[in-house]
Amino acid sequence: MPTDNEGMLTDELEKILESTENVKLIYVIPDFQNPTGRTWSIGRREMLVEAAMKYNVMIIEDNPYGELRFEGEALPSVKSFDKMGCVICLGTFSKIFCPGYRIGWVAGDENLISKYVLVKQGVDLQCNTIAQMEIAKYLELYSIDDHIAKIKQAYKSRRDIVVKTMEEEFPEGVTFTKPEGGLFAWVELPQDIDSRDVLVKCLEKNVAFVPGGSFFPNVNRYNTLRINFSNMPEDRIVEGIKLLAMVLREFICV
Repeated sequence: MPTDNEGMLTDELEKILESTENVKLIYVIPDFQNPTGRTWSIGRREMLVEAAMKYNVMIIEDNPYGELRFEGEALPSVKSFDKMGCVICLGTFSKIFCPGYRIGWVAGDENLISKYVLVKQGVDLQCNTIAQMEIAKYLELYSIDDHIAKIKQAYKSRRDIVVKTMEEEFPEGVTFTKPEGGLFAWVELPQDIDSRDVLVKCLEKNVAFVPGGSFFPNVNRYNTLRINFSNMPEDRIVEGIKLLAMVLREFICV
């Protein structure tokens, strides 16, 4: 689906919905999207719901990163524009509390949720009971909002240092996003460079990233890559970006 910096191009979406039979659902990550870190505008969110209602198509709004905003105003969810129960919103504790707790939640129309519960029971009965009890006890004893504020401060600092280092070190012809939140920055290389080849060289220097080609099932975009800035301390981030830049200069100067 074609996109720009404001999200999915809804006029292109309408063309597809109009010409394609049996579209089951539309899956979107409107806030700090994985892999690009981009965020949808309010207008795009509203137009998406209007198109879904017009063509009677469900929307899955996956929002694991929405609470990790570092700057700018929080935007209304896609679900907030839903007047017909066509949007199902997903969230998770794995990005705002602890990565090892793969516990999430679903918000949607009551009839849809009841069917979802039946399907889930047929798959795995229920989520990890101990993890749910531990999260519930944490929420009872502590403030999750205070915790989120703390990790946002850490992630913002790491976002700032990764962007600053890329600005200083990356060679001409390489572009990247500066996300307002979330965990990822998106890098685009010159068209003739395959990020998979870059990764092989980077791994020799103990630097890793996710090549971007696998995020595009229908087109060739192997000149892209995703950087996650959430895990490493700032000195390691600087070291890693400098080593990545060194490898990129080898490819671009060839």
